[in-house]
Amino acid sequence: MIGVTELRAGTTYEEDGQFFTVLSYEHIKMGRGSANIKVKVKNLKTGSIIDKSYINGAKMHDMPVLKKEMQYLYKDEDAVYFMDPETYEQVSIPLKIVPEHIYLKEGEPFVVSFLNNEPLTVLLPPKMTFKVIETAPGAKGNSATNVFKEAILENGLKTRVPLFINTGEMIRVDTRTGAYSEKA
Repeated sequence: MIGVTELRAGTTYEEDGQFFTVLSYEHIKMGRGSANIKVKVKNLKTGSIIDKSYINGAKMHDMPVLKKEMQYLYKDEDAVYFMDPETYEQVSIPLKIVPEHIYLKEGEPFVVSFLNNEPLTVLLPPKMTFKVIETAPGAKGNSATNVFKEAILENGLKTRVPLFINTGEMIRVDTRTGAYSEKA
């Protein structure tokens, strides 16, 4: 059992037979009453993201999660496939569990979390590098505001990039939002 004040981002716990992983944590203390703990969680079975609120002092069932670095192989209509680089054992994960599968690159290592030998989630790095395969011609010059244009990346993601980015260049993308971060 763990206290709700220990529910930091990345913590996995069980409540009413459902498994959740914490995305964000907020501690709210107003006036004389007890503190409230607000967390944004992802249901690991359904993939839905919900907000939950607990009173300070509540306890949850902690779930021991094993995290293992695995190599991404490929995806089909139903699942994504990973391989353990030490044992060469392959694991398939249903696409509904990995809604961010557009960011997966063949041959790249990713951390996969397991609960009782069943894959739960794929942890993405905060930023990843992709090649711009299509965008309008670049422009140079000073601008008083940030001016962006549409671009299509090698993974099919559409994002907005600054005017100076050209087709064929590498950029870094924030995997949490899909937004342009910087030129690679």
